[in-house]
Amino acid sequence: MALPVNRPLNIERVYAHLADASTAGSAWAVAPTRGKIIRLGSIIGGVVATANNVLTCEINGTAVTHPTWVQAFTSSAVGDVSEVVPTAANRVVAGDKIEFISSGAGDTNVVPTNFYADILVQ
Repeated sequence: MALPVNRPLNIERVYAHLADASTAGSAWAVAPTRGKIIRLGSIIGGVVATANNVLTCEINGTAVTHPTWVQAFTSSAVGDVSEVVPTAANRVVAGDKIEFISSGAGDTNVVPTNFYADILVQ
């Protein structure tokens, strides 16, 4: 099946893995190039059962401005994707540390999470 829209060649995706987003913690990726983060996302590998996990992102310790980003517990299922589009403080240069942070508010279930950031190369 052909893709309805081809992915632009000037967007790089970096990944990070957090063993359990229902425990407060962080996962890191490294910016491979200079650019602007245009999308942040998470994919869960478990069920969030009692409360939302609130997610944030930082570049070298500076918070990226983005709308509220959560892993929702309502109708939570393995494979759920949550994405936000950053609005400010989202520029990177090669070698910058991108930190994905979970509040750990979810519950006692183990919720492995893969994070990603799409970087528009500039």
